Amino acid sequence: MRQKELRLALICYGGVSLAVYMHGVTKEVWKLAKASRAFHADEARSEGVQGVYRDMLECIEKDHGLKLRVLPDILTGASAGGINAVYLAQAIHSGQSLEPLTELWLECADVDRLVHPDARPMWRFAKFWAQPFASWLLKRPGNAVSESVAPETRAEVRRKVSHLVRGRWFEPPFSGLGFSKLLHSALTAMEKAPLEKPLLPPGHPIDLMVTATDFRGHVEMLRLNSPAIVEESEHRLPVSFSANVPSEPGQPLANPLELTFAARATASFPGAFPPLQLQEIDSLKKARGTEWANRENFCQRIMPVHCKNGVTESVALIDGSVLINAPFGAAMNALKGRPAQREVDRRFVYIDPRPDRFDAADEKLKKPVGFFAAIFGSLSAIPREQPIRDNLEELEEQSREAQTLRRMVMALRPEVERNVEKLFGRTLFLNGPTPKRLAGWRNKAQQAAAIGSGFAFSSYAQAKFTGIVEELAQITFDAATELGLPDRAPISAALFAELDRRGLNILSGENGRASEAAINFFRAHDLGFRIRRLRLLARRLARDWEADPDIPDEALEAARKTIYDILALYFEQEKPHNLGEEFPALAANVLQEPGPVLHLLAQRRLLEETDQRAEEMLSKSLESMPEDLRRRMLLTYLGFPFYDVATFPLVRNKGLTEFDPVKVDRISPDDARSIRDGGTSATLRGTEFYNFGAFFSRAYRENDYLWGRLHGAERMIDLICSTLDAHQFEGHEGVHQIQRFKRQAFLAVLDEEEDRLTADPRLLSQIRSEVLERLG
Repeated sequence: MRQKELRLALICYGGVSLAVYMHGVTKEVWKLAKASRAFHADEARSEGVQGVYRDMLECIEKDHGLKLRVLPDILTGASAGGINAVYLAQAIHSGQSLEPLTELWLECADVDRLVHPDARPMWRFAKFWAQPFASWLLKRPGNAVSESVAPETRAEVRRKVSHLVRGRWFEPPFSGLGFSKLLHSALTAMEKAPLEKPLLPPGHPIDLMVTATDFRGHVEMLRLNSPAIVEESEHRLPVSFSANVPSEPGQPLANPLELTFAARATASFPGAFPPLQLQEIDSLKKARGTEWANRENFCQRIMPVHCKNGVTESVALIDGSVLINAPFGAAMNALKGRPAQREVDRRFVYIDPRPDRFDAADEKLKKPVGFFAAIFGSLSAIPREQPIRDNLEELEEQSREAQTLRRMVMALRPEVERNVEKLFGRTLFLNGPTPKRLAGWRNKAQQAAAIGSGFAFSSYAQAKFTGIVEELAQITFDAATELGLPDRAPISAALFAELDRRGLNILSGENGRASEAAINFFRAHDLGFRIRRLRLLARRLARDWEADPDIPDEALEAARKTIYDILALYFEQEKPHNLGEEFPALAANVLQEPGPVLHLLAQRRLLEETDQRAEEMLSKSLESMPEDLRRRMLLTYLGFPFYDVATFPLVRNKGLTEFDPVKVDRISPDDARSIRDGGTSATLRGTEFYNFGAFFSRAYRENDYLWGRLHGAERMIDLICSTLDAHQFEGHEGVHQIQRFKRQAFLAVLDEEEDRLTADPRLLSQIRSEVLERLG
């Protein structure tokens, strides 16, 4: 049975009240991940749309020989999309339910609930002098409500807008602390809801990042040729969380106060909410009687410059969409270092609720830009619609490099395996691979690769050497915050000078092999080489050998487990906490004394001792393997230096840790038309009143949430189908099968929401009739 992982990096756009639609979409991602986990754990089948996803995964296994697992492991978002990313990440990591967030959006995302108590007109004649202005604003010909709100909802919207106009002026109408309390309450409700197991495998990394904007900004130093250093104002302030998924349910991704901070900061819409400051979260902590023992560490991680300057309490954070509305970059950065136990189909999936931004036939585009339109557009609309072309082109380039690397390795394989067999003889595969023999074989293969590569070895060694020194400099730079350096360049220079003094300015010795000093340096510090070698083995096990009928599935799975257990040993050496409490003091003195820093890094990371443990584990695994698999494993393990010499100077492993191209998919009303044509304008109501519409009407929120679920369900099915070869769902039968699953999913969603969505009695029945009419 061929196995594959469909890994989703989810990017949630900002969209004001269209966040309700995005919640519907992310709920389907959650439902699909739950169905996938249960399918692989052979648990009982669930009812509803989750059961439909389970049926589809079982169908693909039975009819197409592919066992697929869906893993949403990278989540980024901006503004209200960031809120959805935060809660989805918490549900995936902890196994908690996402259902309480639905109630937050439907019940609490209303201006009457969000408005600050001091901004509410307490009696009918409150601020009576503002009533003529409110009447003119809301009832004049061509007013905002008449132009952008449906007739049946205008009275409700006018009433709520009138309350805002007659409330306090020149201060945000919505309560920041009230918003934080709502967000925290949803997290608390998730904790109390029934628990399931986490939705990713134990130990699998999950990354969450939401954008925020530092209103006042902070000073960063920038290195130039002349002058050497200049100061630059930086307003981007990402809030990120990374963790390995636990094996037991109920463990939060982070302290709920920190998750509340992230959600509140990213969605602090300018003018509507006050900027977020730390004292607001402190007030929330006091009001809820909770603990935040890690507060200082959190601030140091999120706002290191502010902490150094002692100004964290005065930092004011506003909406992340002001600068970054589509945080693709964060998702791309999170790809580094991710494991791949089997074939990976990596997708970047972005949720864009309103792709219909420009219509050349729209008469409004021919009118001059008005005074308020120019201000509002420059402050809100334009930043929210920045193009993502640059990000997509970078992803495409990375994918091309991944394919290039794969082709190079495949082309080199026959020659590398001949060299290994010539070097060791065929009797190699008859000898028991003890740890001592593995170490000897490994050293012999590395020397042969160096000698056989001729002049190419010098460039390979220099590329590795430079990369290692820069990595060590970055580790030291991160620890030496008190130096106040703009970047790691001065530390790199100090380390290079020290290593030159030790004779490492020349890396090649006699006969073309590495010098003794270079060998010792690589043994002590070359963590990347070890990880790349293991990743090649993992890739061969996941893709190249999995379809071989002569190798039992059990043997492949046991070998995969061993490789990833060994990788975990090396990944542990990457963590900063292993360097000890004294490392920051040494790092602060690195410019004067770089030698002790290099010594401690080698001493604490213990790569040679880790090699011994790794070879004990690998040799034990090789002993029990079928002969054919053991032969292939040894050819790859011992042949890796030959591959690395050929490929590393060209590719340098940029963004290729999963060794597979990245594909990009969009979820929007324009991409899900099985039920109704027309895209956003035909389905969503939150677009009214400048995308604030759903905050003024429960009926609008219910409508957009439901369409989010329906569109999400359709696109989840499309994503699952796209993991198969194109021809596998071709023809009348294939198309009919997809339509049947979509019909079942749509009807299941409608059944699940029957009792909850009651604001508009016609909503569910109308959509149900459309499903039956369009899909039979």
